[in-house]
Amino acid sequence: MSEGRESTQQGRDSYAAEVAAVPKSRTALLKRLADVVSLPGSRINTFERAVTGDLLVEMLRLASFAERKRVAERLAPLSEAPNSLTRFLLRDAPEIAGFLIDRSAALNDADLLGCARDTGPEHRLMIARRRGLSEVVTEELVRHGELQVIEALLRNPESRLSQWSVEQVVGFSREHPSVCAPLLRRPELRPSGAYVMFWWCGPDERRTVLQRFAVSREVMQEIAEDVFAMAAAEGWQDPVSRKALQFIERRQRNRAAIAKSPYDSLEHAVAVAAESGITRDLAAEISYLSGIKPLTGAKIMGDPSGEPLAILCKGTGLTRTDLRNLWRSMRRPEVGADGDEHPDWQRVVVTFEMLAVDRAQTVLRYWNWALSSALTPELVQAIREGETGEAGEYTTAERAAMMALSDNFRR
Repeated sequence: MSEGRESTQQGRDSYAAEVAAVPKSRTALLKRLADVVSLPGSRINTFERAVTGDLLVEMLRLASFAERKRVAERLAPLSEAPNSLTRFLLRDAPEIAGFLIDRSAALNDADLLGCARDTGPEHRLMIARRRGLSEVVTEELVRHGELQVIEALLRNPESRLSQWSVEQVVGFSREHPSVCAPLLRRPELRPSGAYVMFWWCGPDERRTVLQRFAVSREVMQEIAEDVFAMAAAEGWQDPVSRKALQFIERRQRNRAAIAKSPYDSLEHAVAVAAESGITRDLAAEISYLSGIKPLTGAKIMGDPSGEPLAILCKGTGLTRTDLRNLWRSMRRPEVGADGDEHPDWQRVVVTFEMLAVDRAQTVLRYWNWALSSALTPELVQAIREGETGEAGEYTTAERAAMMALSDNFRR
């Protein structure tokens, strides 16, 4: 503590000595020129202000830290300031640039963009906390991938994020879980991003995803009701409409798979799994009967926390007893060391009870669409090679698959 006080005092002494060493004439001239650029528009025109600002910049290039700081503090409250002067001070030390970044109304997007691009993390952190940030500026801040800056940006209620920025931060949250909670509170986040984030979110964030983003498909079902008959009459020949209608329809279980299955029903397959334990073939069969691909089923059943299992059971119309059977088939603990219900099992049950069937189906079908339907051999190769792709190179579903399945294909 005493060392800290001594260091602070030494800094103050050094600052005072620097101020004292400056010639009085220079100090007076800097102050007068700063006063001139601070005059209202009724006293000085734009050209006069600009020329004075240019002269002030030339003086500040050779000025001391104390002088530059004094000028920045003088200019911070102004709504008008010479652009050459603000550009110069914005690229100065954080202690100097901070006066303008925090308070200056004279800065525009180009000023902030240039500052974010040309300076370091300390400047970008101050910009991230500034009020009224536009999408252009926040994209530049996100592009640098700095944890503190992104966290500050997400917690800034007066910043606006583009969808490109949101997608980048969704991917960033995979390696930096602390970003998940503030990102889930952002109004710009869409269900597609929340559903893929679910795989690496903690229990509280997963609950938020389900409460906020597990939406109903009722409106889509109403407007597409007669289209099902049209598609059926055409023999479901169009793969584009068929895939979309599979996402919209009310029925989750796969009737064709049930007709071919060695099991009487999905419940029967789950009961057998509970008795003998889950195998790869049985897991694939349960997936087919549930109307999802085996890859999606493997991702759901392999999740260590278990909430996706509750979503699978609720979306397919299984009961809580079936959920328990499936939990047991994977040898997951039901009872903790203290004799009470295991926390993981409690959390899975709560997830099962809180979700409506239709909303659980929305999440389940999005996972299936993103994790398997969009998965082409080319995309698998890109995942294995660790590619992320530029904006627009991959679809929403393909980007979701790349993020959610990267671990699976790199093992």
